[in-house]
Amino acid sequence: MTRVWDVAVGDSTLVRRAREAAEEAAAAAGLGPARAADAALTATELATNAVKYAGGGRIVAEVARDDWGNARALQILALDHGPGIPDVSGAMADGYSTGGSLGSGLGACARACDHFEIDSAPGRGTLALARIAAPEHSALFVGPAITGGLHLPLGGRPESGDGLAFRSGSGHRTVMLADGLGHGPAAAEASDTAASTVRRQAGEPPEALLRLLHTELRSTRGAALAIADIDESAHRLTFCGVGNVSARLYSGGRWETLLSQPGIVGAFGLRTPVPLRRVWNRGDLLVLYTDGLPSRWSPDGVERLLNHDAALIAGRVFRDAGSAARPLRDDTAVAVVLHTERFEGKTV
Repeated sequence: MTRVWDVAVGDSTLVRRAREAAEEAAAAAGLGPARAADAALTATELATNAVKYAGGGRIVAEVARDDWGNARALQILALDHGPGIPDVSGAMADGYSTGGSLGSGLGACARACDHFEIDSAPGRGTLALARIAAPEHSALFVGPAITGGLHLPLGGRPESGDGLAFRSGSGHRTVMLADGLGHGPAAAEASDTAASTVRRQAGEPPEALLRLLHTELRSTRGAALAIADIDESAHRLTFCGVGNVSARLYSGGRWETLLSQPGIVGAFGLRTPVPLRRVWNRGDLLVLYTDGLPSRWSPDGVERLLNHDAALIAGRVFRDAGSAARPLRDDTAVAVVLHTERFEGKTV
């Protein structure tokens, strides 16, 4: 079940709640006391900065997996709609401060985390991503992830009815995003069943996986599902979706919407899944999202973030699709899938 700690930090009195949420999430990720302390420090600093410099923001903590869907780590994402940081590189250096402090906060966060990065746009806000793993798994989380996402439950519920799963197998990368019908524990059960099945069956074609999931989800209330299969050796992306989980693909210098067919996986009869096949090359990017995201959001500009972590890009999509004043209208999840080679040819 996708457990999420989502804390709105509108003033300094809520910074403590952000720290407590990070500690609880660290325990869920299986981190020991030392790493939990690193998580608490990071969440406190990010929440304090959001209040002090952006008038408030949001701290989202959840358990994330490594690029191949195996080991787990704590992921903390801070989002705000503030004025942005004019000099991100400078802000990361010890001694930098615009608020009269010692100026060691962001640098301390970077040292405490296995992976830490910031994206800031003047007048639009700042995102900060932190990932912290147990010492034996730290090496798996160094550097930007090529697959990752963000979950936001409706109404501050502890569990998300949306679920993300990814795994490699048989030379393929399989990525699934599910939206369990409704909200709460029953919706989370449906998406969690789908995620567990995909992790076991990685490497199967998306249309075959959807047929299997239709059987596996019959005991649940069902879900909307989208599955992407990536075979980089063949430069091929195969997409198959049912229901209101959508996708945008950036390839060849343009964006394309990949449409899902109507239906509910696990309920009633399932129409024969029809896969869409596209070329998948270096520099390509796929965004999967559930219907909690506004239907008219524009992906323009997201492609400029290709060298960032996939989860941070997902956070950027979520933040820029709405506003600080816009309440969630449904459980919301965004997943981003990147090519294993970025534009400059660096393999991660």
